[in-house]
Amino acid sequence: MAETAEEIKARKERERDELYALDISGVEWQSAPGTEEHEERVEIAYLPAGAVAMRSSLDPDTVLRYTEAEWRAFVLGARDGEFDLEPAPEPADAAERAAE
Repeated sequence: MAETAEEIKARKERERDELYALDISGVEWQSAPGTEEHEERVEIAYLPAGAVAMRSSLDPDTVLRYTEAEWRAFVLGARDGEFDLEPAPEPADAAERAAE
């Protein structure tokens, strides 16, 4: 039998509460290869049950946590270009100068 909307909401809230209750003080933070210690970078840590924690190297006290399903959805969306930004339009006067 499929979960009702209320059951899904309750399960997700329970998973979130459990995830944020985890002590992550001893996790190993990783960043992309080639980044320098002084550079701003995104760091991630793998948590139990496939969950992931993410933070900015410039603000290590603010940590976001994702369940395995949330992280998988994010990674797949990023691979598919779901979060790609459109280039900002050029101001009209810049386009006119380029045409001259």
